Amino acid sequence: MHYGAPLRYTSEGVDDTVELGELVASCLQDGDVLVLTGGLGVGKTHFTKGVSRGLGDERPVTSPTFALMAVHDGGRIPLFHFELYRLEHAYQLEDTGIFDVLGYEGACLLEWGEQFQDDLTDEYLGVVISRVEGDADRREVDPRASWGPCGCAGRGDRRRCGRGLSIATRPPEVQRLHSPLFSARCTV
Repeated sequence: MHYGAPLRYTSEGVDDTVELGELVASCLQDGDVLVLTGGLGVGKTHFTKGVSRGLGDERPVTSPTFALMAVHDGGRIPLFHFELYRLEHAYQLEDTGIFDVLGYEGACLLEWGEQFQDDLTDEYLGVVISRVEGDADRREVDPRASWGPCGCAGRGDRRRCGRGLSIATRPPEVQRLHSPLFSARCTV
């Protein structure tokens, strides 16, 4: 995995994409929301496998295309994995169970959730995964924090929103993620 320009990482293959998911998982807490964006087959589910594994759940992860939601609850916090590809209208979100868990216990991970972002939450980490032209295995991973209307975004002010993460005691590879990935929430 290569760390490029701010907010951009290059995955050389599936293992790197899974590893980046694991690193992100180490900073997650109850109520966090991840929105994964990318075309079919770019690695959203591999990233999700890494998040689940990083939370401590070693069970298999598959995309819940027809079930719409899968719960991975074998780790330190539950991961609610939603696949919203088949939904066409925001009113269909009610049937997924997303509003029962969004922002509460555990973390929510939404594949194809960008189309409903205005209907879901103001606080999320968006992760855009795209193919690198000319290389079937390589992916660009572009995380974008958008921590809500509390005014702390970009300042890491834990006193105002109470949602800041401290990663000073995390491994060096996670600390490298601090500046570009979690600058809106992580404090060292």
